[in-house]
Amino acid sequence: MNLASIMKQAQQVQKRLQDAQKDLAQTEITAEAGNGAVIVACDGNGKFKSIKLTKNAINAENPDSIDDESVEMLEDLITTAMKQATEQAAKKMQDKMKGIVPAGVNIPGLF
Repeated sequence: MNLASIMKQAQQVQKRLQDAQKDLAQTEITAEAGNGAVIVACDGNGKFKSIKLTKNAINAENPDSIDDESVEMLEDLITTAMKQATEQAAKKMQDKMKGIVPAGVNIPGLF
């Protein structure tokens, strides 16, 4: 193989990786626990998107004592905290990898 052919193949692989990342970012995956009492959604890259709670998940003894507004507020608080933690973890990983990967090398999904 000549150098031009290798470079062309590398570009094709990089394009396929970028396309796969875009597809995964647009994919939503949900999981539930407690027979649907808690439902969590993330994208195909594992990035947290949202959480849904039932009143029963908050107070199984007396779910009617919980109003819808309280459920929404708790969901928002958990979602905000999870997104902040995810962003901080991604930044920490990126900072750590910058010290390992040589300057100018771009690894899709890493930076």
